[in-house]
Amino acid sequence: MRETKHRSDPLLCAVAAAQGRADQPDALFAALDDALKSAIGHKLFTILTYDDDTGEAARVYSNLPGPYPAGGRKRLAPGPWTEAVLDRGEAYIGRTLDGLREVFSDHELIASLGCESVLNMPVRWRGRTLGSLNLLHEAGWYGEDDVAACLPFAQLALPALLIQS
Repeated sequence: MRETKHRSDPLLCAVAAAQGRADQPDALFAALDDALKSAIGHKLFTILTYDDDTGEAARVYSNLPGPYPAGGRKRLAPGPWTEAVLDRGEAYIGRTLDGLREVFSDHELIASLGCESVLNMPVRWRGRTLGSLNLLHEAGWYGEDDVAACLPFAQLALPALLIQS
């Protein structure tokens, strides 16, 4: 008899299990928040959906609902960020406040929360970016290894974002 050992990631398992709960999408989004805080780290965590027709982003989750409430919408201006994240489906890493200033109009609010770096991880389906997981932390926090670590969590968000889009 062959002995097989299976190793599973408890954080990924917790997020996957949250998908089965009735209180969606809240259960899934909260599980993603908790898991990504442990796996990668963040001070601010939001989830956005993107509407190709209107060119708008809508915030469907925030761990800091005071300064960043769910339901907030903003029009996205074409540029290097939208080309990378939305068009090509590449993660965006901003490592310093200067990097955030170049891309985000709300960089002052972000900085006031003690955040000076960002990882925007696209959630993709059929070659389209439906949304993104957005992790923000102190300067220099995120690197390329975090993109690989974040990818399976981002894709576990897909069912909730498909329903929202």
